[in-house]
Amino acid sequence: MKSEPAAFSFEDLWRARRRTTFWDGVRNYQARNLMRGGMRVGDGVLFYHSNAAPPGVAGLAEVASAARPDPTQFDPEDPHYDPRSRREEPRWWGVDVRAVARLPRLLPLEELKGDARLAGMAVVQRGSRLSVQPVTPAEWKRVRQLAGL
Repeated sequence: MKSEPAAFSFEDLWRARRRTTFWDGVRNYQARNLMRGGMRVGDGVLFYHSNAAPPGVAGLAEVASAARPDPTQFDPEDPHYDPRSRREEPRWWGVDVRAVARLPRLLPLEELKGDARLAGMAVVQRGSRLSVQPVTPAEWKRVRQLAGL
């Protein structure tokens, strides 16, 4: 899961009540579908800082709830408001995410790109901009190794 640290960083998640927050504001159908149908409680999450200097994996988290409708889509005062969403047919979904571990250091994107075992990882692909991306078990294990865990 990617977030710009100026908007919401891993440290923000770490400081949140119970180190947990609802992952809201996703407005891409592919990312929504991954959260709604592909994520399960307990799944590991690589918390990635995008649009940062340098971008990279900042911490580990886990999915802490089943997907549910994103309430921001119904709030006209919220920047993520979607006037086409209806409560009886919500368009946008999210999950709770809980911080699990700080990494000993930020694992920069360039290091991920430089590891042959991560060549197929979604985040290292050119033009990969989704805020929610799948990670294989082998990629999860390798990122943890690179991070020193």
